[in-house]
Amino acid sequence: MQRSLLAFYYGGSDTKIRARMDLIDRSGGRRTRVLTMLRRDESEGANQRLFIYFHEPSDVRGVSLLVWKYPAKDDDRWIYMPAMDLERRVSANDRQSSFVGSDFTYEDVSGRDLGDERHRLVGEGSAGGRACYQIESTPVGASSYARRVWWIDKQNYLPLKEEYYDRRGGLVRVFSADEVRSIATGSHTYPTVTKRTMKDVRTGRRTEVTFTDVKYDLGLRAADFTERSLRRPPAAWIR
Repeated sequence: MQRSLLAFYYGGSDTKIRARMDLIDRSGGRRTRVLTMLRRDESEGANQRLFIYFHEPSDVRGVSLLVWKYPAKDDDRWIYMPAMDLERRVSANDRQSSFVGSDFTYEDVSGRDLGDERHRLVGEGSAGGRACYQIESTPVGASSYARRVWWIDKQNYLPLKEEYYDRRGGLVRVFSADEVRSIATGSHTYPTVTKRTMKDVRTGRRTEVTFTDVKYDLGLRAADFTERSLRRPPAAWIR
């Protein structure tokens, strides 16, 4: 489980991602958002900082999210909405709320700590034609789901599929890794989920996220991830 966490959320010492987010309703209507995500690891598998900036469309341009992630305690999250010139803390109770109207939650974006759930190996299977470990994870505290079952690639430890169930045993959300690419940086190669989908089974909506550009090990600074960055994003990286 630790190896899966490192593979999915901690590739390289830092990263810069340009991404397209498509919010698709049950009839096929589509809204598209373009964003940049920066990530810097303070320590591997532990303290981490993330910064997300929205470029398009115009009604969300300048919206930014800052996350300071810690092991074994609640993360600090801030969001800035320029239309109202409003900066606010995102409560720990909101971590399973929708991330800017998508089918992903804040927690899906910044990740969970291993101690947030109890994990057990329930079998083996395949996803996307890849051999996988099948894991069942049950939340330790209050949660919007009762359990999730997921498939972890045996070779690179990336999660390729996740199913979320409610307390009645009903399937509510499905995550899929639709494309995995190896991103080369210097002497290192990082397997990366470059296209991912989260589907809400009850509403028929889904959110597709496609990474259009990924770079690792850029030397991002801690100064790029401060509250000041919410109103004044680091221009060298946000273009």
